[in-house]
Amino acid sequence: MQNSFPKSQEELVSKSSLISRNVTVMGHRTSVRLEPEMWTALKEISKRERCSIHDICGLISLLKSQNTSLTAAIRVFLMLYFRASSTAEGHKSAGHGNFEYMKHRAKISFGGPDAKRILDNENEEPPKAPKKEAMILSTVGADKAACLGSAV
Repeated sequence: MQNSFPKSQEELVSKSSLISRNVTVMGHRTSVRLEPEMWTALKEISKRERCSIHDICGLISLLKSQNTSLTAAIRVFLMLYFRASSTAEGHKSAGHGNFEYMKHRAKISFGGPDAKRILDNENEEPPKAPKKEAMILSTVGADKAACLGSAV
């Protein structure tokens, strides 16, 4: 699995810039501003679910609370979609559950009073990465819509 942490502060800033795109939701064109990674995730989901990004945004719009913006609802949907497909094996394969390994992958310099506590093992040998194992993804199907309806 590829390291998803930015390598520098500049990369972090460039990765967090929002991209505005038009989507058609139930016949109405609207503009949505999301991070590039969010657009990539929407594209991956639309490919996996054999539908368009417009179809997904329409479903999200129908199921979201009136008080929630479409953009916020899309972000929640993306998190719920991928969380529903995650497994214990997938987390293990990604190296989750080992904060020392996470700090090493992130290569982040912390400042402030907690820095010493968080990075006190910084000069030690980096922790071993977990063995890469095949990720087992569950099918989301109808559970996705039920989960989305109650959470968005």
